[in-house]
Amino acid sequence: MNDRVAVRVRLVFPDRLVTEPIIARLAREHDVEPNIRRASVEEHSGWVVCELAGRAAAVEAATRWLAETGVEVELLGDVVEG
Repeated sequence: MNDRVAVRVRLVFPDRLVTEPIIARLAREHDVEPNIRRASVEEHSGWVVCELAGRAAAVEAATRWLAETGVEVELLGDVVEG
């Protein structure tokens, strides 16, 4: 049984998190694979559109962690079963 999914999200980073390695921590600590599709990072703000792939439970936990950390998480489109 394959419970891998890929979810397309838009992540918006507040000023205090722009210089933090959030994507690296996301991949390392939550066992998901971010595939960055678009991004814009400035001195005081930033956003990333990416696909998060991994086990369904890991992707869900990762998006929850991002929101708890202060990143605005917007789901874009449907979940793609892997």
